[in-house]
Amino acid sequence: MKRFICLVGASFFFASLILAGCVHYPINQPMKEYRPGAGYRIAHVKPEENSDTMLFYLTFSGGGTRAAALSYGVLEKLKSTEVTIDGKKRRLLDEVDGISSVSGGSFTSGYYGLFGERLFQDFEAKFLKKNIQGALAARALFNPIDWIKLFSGSFGRSDLAAQYYDKHVFAKGTFGDMAARTGPLIVINATDMTSGTRLGFTQDVFDIICSDLSRFPVARAAAASSAVPMILSPIALRNYAGACGYKLPEGFEGMLKGRAISERRFYLANNFAVYLDSKKKPYIHLIDGGVSDNLGLRAILDRVILRGSVWETIKGTPRENAHKVVMIVVNAETETDSRWDRFETIPPFGAMFSSYSSIAIERYNQETLALLKESVKSWAAEIKTERCKGRAISTELGSCGDIKFYVVEVKFDALKDETERRYFKRLPTSFKLSDEEVDKLREVANRLLDESNEFQRLLRDLR
Repeated sequence: MKRFICLVGASFFFASLILAGCVHYPINQPMKEYRPGAGYRIAHVKPEENSDTMLFYLTFSGGGTRAAALSYGVLEKLKSTEVTIDGKKRRLLDEVDGISSVSGGSFTSGYYGLFGERLFQDFEAKFLKKNIQGALAARALFNPIDWIKLFSGSFGRSDLAAQYYDKHVFAKGTFGDMAARTGPLIVINATDMTSGTRLGFTQDVFDIICSDLSRFPVARAAAASSAVPMILSPIALRNYAGACGYKLPEGFEGMLKGRAISERRFYLANNFAVYLDSKKKPYIHLIDGGVSDNLGLRAILDRVILRGSVWETIKGTPRENAHKVVMIVVNAETETDSRWDRFETIPPFGAMFSSYSSIAIERYNQETLALLKESVKSWAAEIKTERCKGRAISTELGSCGDIKFYVVEVKFDALKDETERRYFKRLPTSFKLSDEEVDKLREVANRLLDESNEFQRLLRDLR
């Protein structure tokens, strides 16, 4: 009997070694030929029947299930809000052109991008009110096959999470499936671990590395977007740059040389230029999108900066005739812990780590929001000047100078009651909340929009 047990044990050991050598994360597929007119990209994704007179963007922040639930509540509110656009009764949800998301918010955006309003039928059961954290821990602890994978050296904790999301949340949906729906453009954002560059999962970005995004699982993008450093492992991409005939956009080479451009534009252009050499950078390791932008706003700001101006961004597209530009920023940020200010005692490691991450994120959030609010003023003036060139600038409804921006913030800081504000800001950023906590987040999202002066200004102007 002992000999039999030893033989079984030895067999399992050698089988483990063999399997470990074969285990690998799913590799993003190469693109044989660069096709600028194809794929899931900003220029080609537009929801059917959307009005060209209004641009409507949402950004979903990081923050685990808390962020996912708050974002879900905002979509519920937009679904129930009816307005008149171009003389037609429309729900605001039907007018959403794009959603940019990071971390926890990427689960709500990704699911909506794949399945549309099915989100309101089963996303609660599949994600919001499910102990995702516990399910992932159980797989890692009690499944011997997963032990082998995790010890392989080429398969990490985020790869394990991506497999779970693919099977139990996103039903194996890909970006090709998302493109086929012709819904709003969904930009799921992650961060390059070595450079800190924000990378959005669009074909525009995958063109640079000569990779086909259409076959890439949405679950894997969500796993990369939520790969919190030290807790979860990075998600790896293979860089095939130079193998598909990709051509730099017009003027890009000039940007790399800093020819008469802003410092921000020069910096962004050089951030992306490093991916053009696949020999120097054959792999890209992605971590939580919140490291580079916890609000999801940089996807919008970076595009305008790279194009040189807001007019160059919309010129020649149906968006050129927009009269209202709406940006709803859903911000589920936490509260910094100030308790240690009252003690001489050295704070423990956990408190220092929490403070390190929350302070960096909160301060960067404020800088990003300030940049957006400053930018929209100049954007409005620029659009008026360019559209009315050679004519008097008129601001009458429907005229060349009729352009309004609306920046709506959905954040816990807007709550008037201090106790309630602290309750929401102190909810954990894990992937586990009680049903009651999820329902409260959904309800407060609805209320925050009702109490937002900017959102109410939009409704008045539409009604």
